[in-house]
Amino acid sequence: MAYFRPPGPAPDPQVVREFTQLQEQLRNQVRLEPPTGELRYIAGCDSSFPTPDTVLSVFVVLELPSLGFIEKVYHVGPVPLPYIPGLLSFREAPNLLRAYEKLRRQPDIIMVDGHGIAHPRRMGIAAHLGVELDVPTFGVAKQRLTGVYEEPALTKGSITPLTDKSGELLGQVIRSKDKVKPLFVSPGHRCDQATATRLTLACLRGYKLPEPTRLADYWAEEFKKEL
Repeated sequence: MAYFRPPGPAPDPQVVREFTQLQEQLRNQVRLEPPTGELRYIAGCDSSFPTPDTVLSVFVVLELPSLGFIEKVYHVGPVPLPYIPGLLSFREAPNLLRAYEKLRRQPDIIMVDGHGIAHPRRMGIAAHLGVELDVPTFGVAKQRLTGVYEEPALTKGSITPLTDKSGELLGQVIRSKDKVKPLFVSPGHRCDQATATRLTLACLRGYKLPEPTRLADYWAEEFKKEL
């Protein structure tokens, strides 16, 4: 996701404790399993911050496997929480949920610009949204948040595992284009790693980012011009 990192005092320890506890509760609801049924429509979502107090969230829906464009929506709202590392899903999820409500075509799976279980508490924004919506989700992030990995080969499609120090698989590191920095792909909810990886690769069209999140990012910038 695109985060605004304002300077300021450290977050209230009580707020951190409360949201961390809530994150642990949500984590217990995560199900890592292959999606059921046909995956005909895939959504991509992203958020940006036009001002320090405003968050703009975008969803786009594409048809699989052609990636034909179906619709795009956005919602603008107040930022509900200061920047707190590890708790960014609470900063963006409420507005993303409002944007999701505007969709006419409900997706079968959502690709989120951010992490799924590749998070220190296994509860990144993709996992958070998946539990809240009870929809299959997975995360495609541009930077590592946690875990260790070996750099994949420089050719498109090269993959290495992302694991914690004990060897638990958190995600996969995917070179989406020759000689560009890799992506970090992890399941969120009602999705498994194989599906997350397969769809990420299937949605590549010559850019570093797969089309669902690339277009969500593009329209976030376009919608900001309307504000």
